[in-house]
Amino acid sequence: MHRKLRLRKREDFNTVYRYGKSFANSQFVVYWRRRAKKGSFRMGVSASSKLGGAVVRNRLRRMVKEIVRLNAGKLLEDIDLILIVRKPALALAYKEMEGSILHVLRKAGLLIGSKPNPSGSRPASGRGNRPAQRKDK
Repeated sequence: MHRKLRLRKREDFNTVYRYGKSFANSQFVVYWRRRAKKGSFRMGVSASSKLGGAVVRNRLRRMVKEIVRLNAGKLLEDIDLILIVRKPALALAYKEMEGSILHVLRKAGLLIGSKPNPSGSRPASGRGNRPAQRKDK
């Protein structure tokens, strides 16, 4: 993936997490947000240390970036997206991983011609969406 197409700064990641939307399947979570700047999409990959050592995490990140690079023509432009790798992705072969990534991107409506699944949408922050508690007296 070309250097210009990567999310690299912490503030960029935090902006997408705070103001974006999220969709998930069992292997990946995608957070995304529209950008005001015109141009191609930018992507970041997050792999927790709970997945394994640096070798394992870096291999997963490389595979995810390569899958997105090869399918870049199918993605919408003017978006920032973050793909978070979950533990079940460790057991996937390359083709299965590609299918899972395309599934979560299609679910989010980020592939050209796809529409977001309204049942899977929620604000990315996840805070403040709880209904008020009733007080019974």
